[in-house]
Amino acid sequence: SGLVLVKNPHLDLMEEDILYHLDLGTKTHNLPAMFGDIKFVCVGGSPNRMRAFAQFMQRELGLAGDGEDVADICAGSDRYAMYRAGPVLSISHGMGIPSISIMLHELIKLLHHAKCRDVTIIRIGTSGGLGIEAGSVVITDTAVDSSFQPRFEQVVLDDVVVRSTELDKDLAEELLTCSRDIPDFPTLIGHTMCTYDFYEGQGRLDGALCSFSSEKKLEYLRRAYDAGVRNIEMESTAFAALCGLCGLKGESCRFHLP
Repeated sequence: SGLVLVKNPHLDLMEEDILYHLDLGTKTHNLPAMFGDIKFVCVGGSPNRMRAFAQFMQRELGLAGDGEDVADICAGSDRYAMYRAGPVLSISHGMGIPSISIMLHELIKLLHHAKCRDVTIIRIGTSGGLGIEAGSVVITDTAVDSSFQPRFEQVVLDDVVVRSTELDKDLAEELLTCSRDIPDFPTLIGHTMCTYDFYEGQGRLDGALCSFSSEKKLEYLRRAYDAGVRNIEMESTAFAALCGLCGLKGESCRFHLP
């Protein structure tokens, strides 16, 4: 049917579902009226960046206004920012798996309560590239963990649940085709490695802690490249797992900073 799925039988027993970190709720807001026609959701780490993206989309879609009047739908919360430009929703998710996971749980429930259909979700932003030209955009085919495996391990109570991290291959190819109209940004499809932190997890030598040599770091990064990894960040495995489980066609596009 194209509806966004939720796999939680307890939701049907709740008198009200409060999307606490988005400052929205099923009793306080008419979610179908507010969001029922959403077709695309773009998420990224920075609130300012996602506001700028919503302004860009407002201009690209030829909507009324100059873009400066886009309002933060989640203004009552200081956790995330959400903007709308026609059928496009632009939302910040913060940094790291815990932050994007909280946002995605509530976003997916929002789309479900709003009875949205055939929604495509794309994660945009920056990442560290691996063996690619600076300024390139990596479209993720599969998100992998620090052992280069396509899995997301979620601790549920005292169980470790392993979830698939495959993303939509057709969407990846469609985005790659679209990229050919923008020659300024070399674009490729590859694996994205997701780590749990910015410093030690990504092999950086400039953190407060570092227990490895530069040689050990380079050897690890070579193995990552040989395994198909082309960029490194901190959210992709959780993003891929949640999108896949809830029937969302999802993809991640990350710009490799020079």
